[in-house]
Amino acid sequence: QEGSLCAQHCLNNLLQGEYFSPVELSSIAHQLDEEERMRMAEGGVTSEDYRTFLQQPSGNMDDSGFFSIQVISNALKVWGLELILFNSPEYQRLRIDPINERSFICNYKEHWFTVRKLGKQWFNLNSLLTGPELISDTYLALFLAQLQQEGYSIFVVKGDLPDCEADQLLQMIRVQQMHRPKLIGEELAQLKEQRVHKTDLERVLEANDGSGMLDEDEEDLQRALALSRQEIDMEDEEADLRRAIQLSMQGSSRNISQDIPQTSGTNLTSEELRKRREAYFEKQQQKQQQRKQQQQQGDLSGQSSHPCERPTTSSGALGSDLGKACSPFIMFATFTLYLTYGLHLIFALHYSSSPL
Repeated sequence: QEGSLCAQHCLNNLLQGEYFSPVELSSIAHQLDEEERMRMAEGGVTSEDYRTFLQQPSGNMDDSGFFSIQVISNALKVWGLELILFNSPEYQRLRIDPINERSFICNYKEHWFTVRKLGKQWFNLNSLLTGPELISDTYLALFLAQLQQEGYSIFVVKGDLPDCEADQLLQMIRVQQMHRPKLIGEELAQLKEQRVHKTDLERVLEANDGSGMLDEDEEDLQRALALSRQEIDMEDEEADLRRAIQLSMQGSSRNISQDIPQTSGTNLTSEELRKRREAYFEKQQQKQQQRKQQQQQGDLSGQSSHPCERPTTSSGALGSDLGKACSPFIMFATFTLYLTYGLHLIFALHYSSSPL
């Protein structure tokens, strides 16, 4: 909307074209002023009422671009259109449903706007909005009643409106509106607020060292904060890694600690610790061999139901048959023994290489 020419925009939105200009509406207003002056002069040009009328400003227009209802009504008569007051007794007796009309003109103080049906849908063509506002058929009557409560005067436009492209297009399709258009003042306020924030930020940046850069103290502080955050993150990662390694070694550490003898409080070198552990493992291996021999002797002397025992009269034959029958068991025991020794040796080397 340009200036306060809302009456011009109201008429052009109603007719859907640039049919009226401010000059044309001003001409109609001057014509109405002249007609009123001539009627007042009929009572005498020397009368007090006539002199008072000449001193008063025009009631049909002003310097701000406002035009009266008489100007709008006379402008619409050119197109064969007539205005009827919506809440007048004559119109209310007709009991016409608003959705059966074609258009309305609304006025509050010095503001005019059009509500028109295009195609099969109603639109609020208020020039103070950023775009047309869709009004449903069920909401139209409530919308007009709300305007009346706010003090608006509503006029029904009677007559055939000129054809327009928008009306022809919307006869074939229906539109959907996801967001209500904002008032131009609201949008301008938001843009102004954004510009104010941007100006404040630029002022702050320019105040720092005069070149839009932060001063050295602030840069150092930000750099120190960034480094401290990196160090904290690295420490957290290292702590998580140490906890994971500790959890993974808990099971094996418990088993090893049961077999390895506890050392005294004196400090030992890695070589001495390794030799002690090797001696301990050799002693454990000897104990296992002795237990195996005792078990074999017990099997030969007593248990006749043993699957490896076969009765013979010769000790040499007994040993030969026993070796043949029990060779899988001996091979399994030997494998287990070597495996155990190898595991102990690995753990011994691991603990000898790690600090106490």
